[in-house]
Amino acid sequence: MLNQIHGSIKIFAGNSSQKLARAICNQLDLDLGKLAVGKFSDGETSVNLHESVRGCDVFIIQSTNTPVNDNLMELLLIIDACKRSSAGRITAVMPYFGYARQDRKANPRDPISAKLVADILQTAGANRVLTMDLHSSQLQGFFNIPVDNLMGMPVLVKYFKKVGVPDNMTIVSPDTGSVVRSRAMASRFDAPLAIIDKRRPRANVMEVMNIVGDVKGRTCLMLDDMIDTAGTICQGAQALADNGASAVIACCTHAVLSGPAIKRLEDSPLSKIIVLDTIDLSAEKRIGKIEVVSIADLFAEAIERVYTDLPFSKLYE
Repeated sequence: MLNQIHGSIKIFAGNSSQKLARAICNQLDLDLGKLAVGKFSDGETSVNLHESVRGCDVFIIQSTNTPVNDNLMELLLIIDACKRSSAGRITAVMPYFGYARQDRKANPRDPISAKLVADILQTAGANRVLTMDLHSSQLQGFFNIPVDNLMGMPVLVKYFKKVGVPDNMTIVSPDTGSVVRSRAMASRFDAPLAIIDKRRPRANVMEVMNIVGDVKGRTCLMLDDMIDTAGTICQGAQALADNGASAVIACCTHAVLSGPAIKRLEDSPLSKIIVLDTIDLSAEKRIGKIEVVSIADLFAEAIERVYTDLPFSKLYE
């Protein structure tokens, strides 16, 4: 049991992250807070706290994946309920931060949705945000409260060190935006790096143009922050196979898997897809190729460090 420094620690979870929240509580030897989240007959979200949070350090675990707006509203109402019940500090634990990709104006009259979500979270009463692998790390600057952006790569590195990696492995960045992440992974295993140069004519459509690096006869590990419709990762895998890769594996932090993603993954040359459990996959998405690795240990340690005011530097090593 954690030492009570700022008062009791309480962990609650919305409907999207119940399984992960229970795993985190098991790591911390804590009970998951009693909370009822449901719907009124007209579709409005209802929230009821069933225990006192007065003076407590409260952590609310909720990924804002599909249904994004429902999960976001749940989180906001839970935060508001805790604030109005005199919670000491409130941390929004969002393993997957919905709307993170809408971080700029792509067109002249577009909203910057990620900034709006940041403003709403603060207005609701969040004192801190704990998340993982934001699509753009600059999004932390949208907030006027501390934002801890954990990295999924150390969890994946630990997984591959446990299961072993082939001697002929090449780390592949599926696009130029993932080069920094992929280069860091390559350095961990002293493996060569390849980059897929692509052109995206419109949203969720990718055209592979060229592969920079030698992949012939190699086991290729593609690394990305998320897999959404799976167009990028599957076309990239096909390009690697066409260029002589002996095997293609993919891994990502966020398995969004929307639209045609599952069918694309099943039909692709990918032999395995390793994903973290920032998003709880439904039964129909748990296909044989997908292996889920838990982030409960990392988030449990992060929550403990927030609660005890210990530095986060160790978590980024």
